[in-house]
Amino acid sequence: MFELTYLDLEENKEYLEIIDEVLKECYREEKLENSKLTIQITLTTPENIRKLNKEYRNIDKETDVLSFPMFEKEEIDLKVKNQDFPYEDILGDMVISIPRVEEQAKEYGHSFKRELSYMVVHSFYHLMGYDHMEENDKKLMRQKEDVILNRLNITRD
Repeated sequence: MFELTYLDLEENKEYLEIIDEVLKECYREEKLENSKLTIQITLTTPENIRKLNKEYRNIDKETDVLSFPMFEKEEIDLKVKNQDFPYEDILGDMVISIPRVEEQAKEYGHSFKRELSYMVVHSFYHLMGYDHMEENDKKLMRQKEDVILNRLNITRD
């Protein structure tokens, strides 16, 4: 379902467990359990995420998460509808800044688990072709994120 890499960070069992729990629920919700789609996940530092943001998006600043989908929304929707997963494929890449997750958890007054879970589910839905540039799209994406987090009882408290 996913491959996890640490770039300039120590491996951490807690991160792995959180990511695994959230992605299993995302896969269930989107009917991908029988797919051979994997996600490449890199946990890293603000410096590394800034470099990637500049290189791939031409934005010279750090961010909390970057998502690089491999399919257009229509392509992945059709694959899911037809359960057309004949071979292993990559759904996309997500890159998460763990120090930013820690900062934002404190800033928003909730747990590290909640913030990391949100980053994972948020990035997952970007990989599924969702976006939040337009208000209607944002509303739909937030609803999908909330379904996953609520089902896992991962709240803002």
